[in-house]
Amino acid sequence: MTVVDPEPQTWVPEAVEEVEDDDMPLSTRLSIADTLTLGNATCGFMAVYFTTTGVLIPHLTGSEDGGMARHSAATAVILMLLASVFDLFDGLVARKLRSSAMGAELDNLSDLISFGLAPAYFVVVWGMVVPDAHQRVSAVAAIVVLLAVVLRLARFSCVTLRDGIFQGMPSPFGALTVVSIVLLELPFIPTLLAIIGVAWLMVSRVEYPKPRGRLAVAMLGWIVLSMGLLAAWAFDAPGGQLLLQTGCALQVVLGAVIPLFATARRVNTFRDNRREARAAQLP
Repeated sequence: MTVVDPEPQTWVPEAVEEVEDDDMPLSTRLSIADTLTLGNATCGFMAVYFTTTGVLIPHLTGSEDGGMARHSAATAVILMLLASVFDLFDGLVARKLRSSAMGAELDNLSDLISFGLAPAYFVVVWGMVVPDAHQRVSAVAAIVVLLAVVLRLARFSCVTLRDGIFQGMPSPFGALTVVSIVLLELPFIPTLLAIIGVAWLMVSRVEYPKPRGRLAVAMLGWIVLSMGLLAAWAFDAPGGQLLLQTGCALQVVLGAVIPLFATARRVNTFRDNRREARAAQLP
């Protein structure tokens, strides 16, 4: 049997140029929304950087200074807050203008850095520098937080929900709640349980409203206020510690209370629908 080699495939420059002109720019050109998303990722990375250089390394080298550690920790959290601002605005800009074909993927990858890796790393460092913490147990809690964000982002890409709600605590809100729990400086066991509880809320089916309209404005105002509280704490302003702990406690309470309002609204809607159905059946 004679084997005949197929004709060699020749490279056609015109075809390549056509692909480059027609397909590649549409999928690789960054939009304004994508630029904001990259700002989100940058803030997340820098939060890890400041947590390492200002909190972890001074602790390991014995050159720990409470003021420097406080300033760096506050900077890291402010960067996470700034990342949530970028995350809020990239969605708004994408809806108003446009997003590239990479928009959704960029958003998930950036969220994983800023709201998965950064808060999980913050928990790990907390377990290493706090005297009454257990390093290995806190590392497990950090892994739980990271995996919760990974699962949440993967589910968000695959599941279609009705407009206006998130299923599970949004990852930016969850990350800031985890960090708030750490900054409250509670005993180790309650802190650990609260962190795991937030991770469970992120992968749960509890409904959270999407930040749109007045809610988006309120969320932005809360983020700005939180930055101010962190700055007051970092620079050791009078009452800064109390203000920070009050803000962190409010963040945790909001994380627990917001789904209760959504659940109550859903129950009331269900009851109204049943009343309407019964009224329609009456002669």
